[in-house]
Amino acid sequence: MKSIQRRALEIHNTLLEAFGEPVWRNPLPPVDELISTILSQNTNDVNRDRAFDSLRAKFPTWEQVRDADTDELIESVRVAGLANQKGPRIQQVLREITKERGSLDLTFLIDMPLEEARSWLTKFKGVGPKTAAIVLCFSLNRPAFPVDTHVYRVTNRIGLLPEKMTVEKAHPYLESIFPPETYYAAHLNIIRLGREVCAARKPNCPICPVQELCDYEPKTTI
Repeated sequence: MKSIQRRALEIHNTLLEAFGEPVWRNPLPPVDELISTILSQNTNDVNRDRAFDSLRAKFPTWEQVRDADTDELIESVRVAGLANQKGPRIQQVLREITKERGSLDLTFLIDMPLEEARSWLTKFKGVGPKTAAIVLCFSLNRPAFPVDTHVYRVTNRIGLLPEKMTVEKAHPYLESIFPPETYYAAHLNIIRLGREVCAARKPNCPICPVQELCDYEPKTTI
């Protein structure tokens, strides 16, 4: 385990040298981050943001979203795709949070033990490990490592993940090999690597900053 931890840290440091310290958009409040991430499922960032902005323009408060006519809500997030699923899912999550907490405020998760906070979020239908980790990491500054499509593909290809490990198991595994203080930057820089260099169909290995630390073969492309 120590060798893979050293390798993970070396990859992180190499990506910092190549890409710099990443800064994502301004942190959203936790409920905003939760809904934004639900909207992001199976779509791109542009359509996620368009759907989120459309939703907030139509329904300025989360209480209004929760209590809205479902068909109107679905139309407001149509651009995100799968709106017939995402609209009702968002409402159901908001209703369940209200039922349990009495309000739409998730800041209490800051003081909850990390694994309890993760379990609390993932008990809602449509909130998986990635969504929970994004809320915890980016909105609440908790040490969680989100694993999206890019992170899963790149860490598999590099050789950080054991063969055939599922994406669900990749969350705790990557948290075990990267130091907690690196989660934010490592997550964002690995995504950047996946988007700009380590593409799914044709990775551009010759320009990859972590080529010498990568298990992928061949290391060169023509």
